[in-house]
Amino acid sequence: MGIAGLILGILAAIGGWIPGINYIAWLIAIIGIIVSSIGMKNAKASGESAGLAIAGLVLSIIGLVIALSGLLCLLVCAGALAGAAAGW
Repeated sequence: MGIAGLILGILAAIGGWIPGINYIAWLIAIIGIIVSSIGMKNAKASGESAGLAIAGLVLSIIGLVIALSGLLCLLVCAGALAGAAAGW
């Protein structure tokens, strides 16, 4: 589960910067957070290292922040464009 969380975290962190993929990167990041936390719980239960799961969790959180900030910038720009078109 740690490897899957890490891969999803990497995809979310990279996808947050790409405008077309930005719309689904937040969903990938949320799934990465869930999978990484399950991986951390399983690693603690079995006594193994949770390093990959922690890295996946961190990258998923970073990807979520990047994706949501890109989405916020898109909404602000769309609002400014709509305001300019309305003659404000």
